[in-house]
Amino acid sequence: MFRRRGDVCVARFEPDEVRVLRKVVSEVIVLISDGFDRGDPVVARLFPDVYPDRPEESAEYRRYTEGDLKTAKIDQAGAVLAALPASGGAEVRLDEEAAEAWLRALTDARLALGVRLDIRDETDLEAELDEAVLRDPSSQRVYQLSVYAYLGYLQESLVTALAGHG
Repeated sequence: MFRRRGDVCVARFEPDEVRVLRKVVSEVIVLISDGFDRGDPVVARLFPDVYPDRPEESAEYRRYTEGDLKTAKIDQAGAVLAALPASGGAEVRLDEEAAEAWLRALTDARLALGVRLDIRDETDLEAELDEAVLRDPSSQRVYQLSVYAYLGYLQESLVTALAGHG
């Protein structure tokens, strides 16, 4: 996927990939900006308590940092949307700063999807996907697990390219 070319990381995205990336990144933006609900497990994962055993201190810390963190997450997601073509497939070229923003935005999208899919550290994604395909290959869960795996693959290729190995 991503390859290093001089000072930039380059990848070619097919139209379906562009649509998927636009959709998942846009969903994170909506979650953060429109319906911000601290009771939502995805919001809790994207904005974890700094002091889980001290709720008052966490609330105080959040009061000073949450606005900037929301803005940063929205800006990073915006960097993904800005780099993707409006429609169709195209080559995407990312300098180091843009690549770092992409990594953070992809992480947020993957964390959000992982919470919705109830994926944990010990989850065997391949086995989970195989089982879902056997139950109903056209299910929404198969699609979502595939997107989750794709985001992980995309992240890994970008990290490798940034390190100069791709």
